[in-house]
Amino acid sequence: MDEEMGEDLPAREEEDEESEGDEEFDWIVENDVDDDEEDDDVEEEDDDPLVTEQSENFEVDTPPERSGHIAVVDRNCMYVWGGYKNAVNHGFFDLYLPRNELWEYNMETGVWTKRITGGNLFTSMSGSCGVCVNGVLYLFAGHYARGNINRIFCLNLRASHLIWEEMKDLKGVPPSCKDKLGCWVQKNKLIFFGGYGYAPQGQHRGTFEYDVSSSLGWNSPSRGWNNHIHILDLETSTWSQPITKGNTPSPRAAHACATVGNRGYVFGGRYKNFRLNDLYYIEMDSWEWHEMSVPAGGPSGRSWHSFTPVSEDHVFLFGGFTTERETLSDGWLYCASKNEWKPFTHSHTESPRLWHTACSGADGEVFVFGGCANNLLSHQRAAHSNELLIFNVQPKSLLRYCMQVALTHRERLAGSWDCLPKHLLHSLQQRVGRVNTPGS
Repeated sequence: MDEEMGEDLPAREEEDEESEGDEEFDWIVENDVDDDEEDDDVEEEDDDPLVTEQSENFEVDTPPERSGHIAVVDRNCMYVWGGYKNAVNHGFFDLYLPRNELWEYNMETGVWTKRITGGNLFTSMSGSCGVCVNGVLYLFAGHYARGNINRIFCLNLRASHLIWEEMKDLKGVPPSCKDKLGCWVQKNKLIFFGGYGYAPQGQHRGTFEYDVSSSLGWNSPSRGWNNHIHILDLETSTWSQPITKGNTPSPRAAHACATVGNRGYVFGGRYKNFRLNDLYYIEMDSWEWHEMSVPAGGPSGRSWHSFTPVSEDHVFLFGGFTTERETLSDGWLYCASKNEWKPFTHSHTESPRLWHTACSGADGEVFVFGGCANNLLSHQRAAHSNELLIFNVQPKSLLRYCMQVALTHRERLAGSWDCLPKHLLHSLQQRVGRVNTPGS
């Protein structure tokens, strides 16, 4: 298969959930699962597509359904890129979403806008790691039709023209090729942890554990889980690995990471045939690991979940996939200062999700987009979603309540709107025609 064929034909990641750490079979062109995958040793939490979808010529007002995508926030907008979905006319084939499409969601007005990007972005992917620093989206690693990569690209979200650029000539030893990893941000440093992919070349600090079920073809390289930490310093363009101490987490993939102060938290993920419910954090100044106890009545083990900071002391856990292959819809609030878990009551209990994204807004809301609503590893058609679930995790601001009242009673109050500051008037006018996505 030549390079162009490899780029256009997404591979189905047939790992166990790893696609959570499981692997994606580059050579599979249907969603048929290998017999071994029926057993718990091969799942695929990596369901990567087979064909890359071309960008539509017509305009649509919401992004297509997808799983395995990335989402980041800059200012009052959420940006969604990548992932894959079911092909419309190809049976059980999957396809990657177009690499030149970036979807922008204005969290203030509730409006989606499709942005077309240029530049040298390598290919469409799933399972990548995306993070935004100072208005720049950094996209690292992922899985495409021919396997995993360890290249990194950047996109200035505040530029008039959106142009992808590959970050080349970086110093130091980069991470191995992988996907389903996590990331923390500290100042101008991107700190990547874990993932599922190829064995590292050369010396890497940490553990790599082969997945014995990953080599099912003579030309398919073995993959596995790791607990490596790699730092990319954006100021010096240098890769490095810290010398850590303390109780190090096991290798894992499809876990979730959250930055709280100078701590990098990691919860759950898949390692071998288990989906974990352990919680660790690392001090990003001393590089010391700490394991935090999770009570028996706390969240169950899972992978493909989200773990989203919502305040300086709280993180919101939602959804995921269990060892028993159940797709979850439960929510939890974790208090970092008290090491305390509390169930979070919400109105989306009938909307289970795995391999979705979750971003926090300015008014105590968490925006969960996309993901799969059923067992991604079964033989049935995956229920990928393009629904936006909004969770009101923190109390709304007084300003937000006042704007809601102004909108609710706009027929009586609209005559007084001209007295408002221009930015508030503009925000109200933008909201008038929108259909609100129900919150919880």
